[in-house]
Amino acid sequence: MTDEQPTVLVVDDEPELTDLYATWLESGYDVRTAYGGPEAVERLNEDIDVALVDRLMPQTSGDEVLDHVRAADYDCRVAMVTSVEPDFDIIDLSFDEYAVKPVRKDELESVVEALVARSEYDSQVQRLFALASKRAALRAEKADEKLEQSDAYQQLTADIDQLQSELEATLSQLDARDLEAEMQRLIA
Repeated sequence: MTDEQPTVLVVDDEPELTDLYATWLESGYDVRTAYGGPEAVERLNEDIDVALVDRLMPQTSGDEVLDHVRAADYDCRVAMVTSVEPDFDIIDLSFDEYAVKPVRKDELESVVEALVARSEYDSQVQRLFALASKRAALRAEKADEKLEQSDAYQQLTADIDQLQSELEATLSQLDARDLEAEMQRLIA
């Protein structure tokens, strides 16, 4: 990222919603829009810092857009902003944040702000945030018993614990109490 405004790509097949999100964000970001998956794939490039992507879109799903971002190796944080309630399938998706519609303006702004800040962190920290976000989304929707019975969830928790151990030395060197507080909120 540069000193210029971060660039946010808003992707949804509902034009009114895409335009609303763009309007909410335009005062603080260079906002671009895509009205569906195929258009998103065309508009994605190395200039995009954050992509807000709907999961359920015809032709090219949000999951496919996410795969394209990762396959092209763009340095882009991706938030799934969707009406799809999280399920265990999200564990295998490489997004950075998951928000369930409807989202309020302050929630959307908070997601984008967090993702812009995260892009400055080491890749291990980014991975920890992504894993912790998945765990938080699952905890919000699944009963404890279901979580305990899921091998995928148990592996997710083990991965988080391992990353936390690896990052303790790095975190002690950072002069960013806000980072530590945000991590605690996500992993708790």
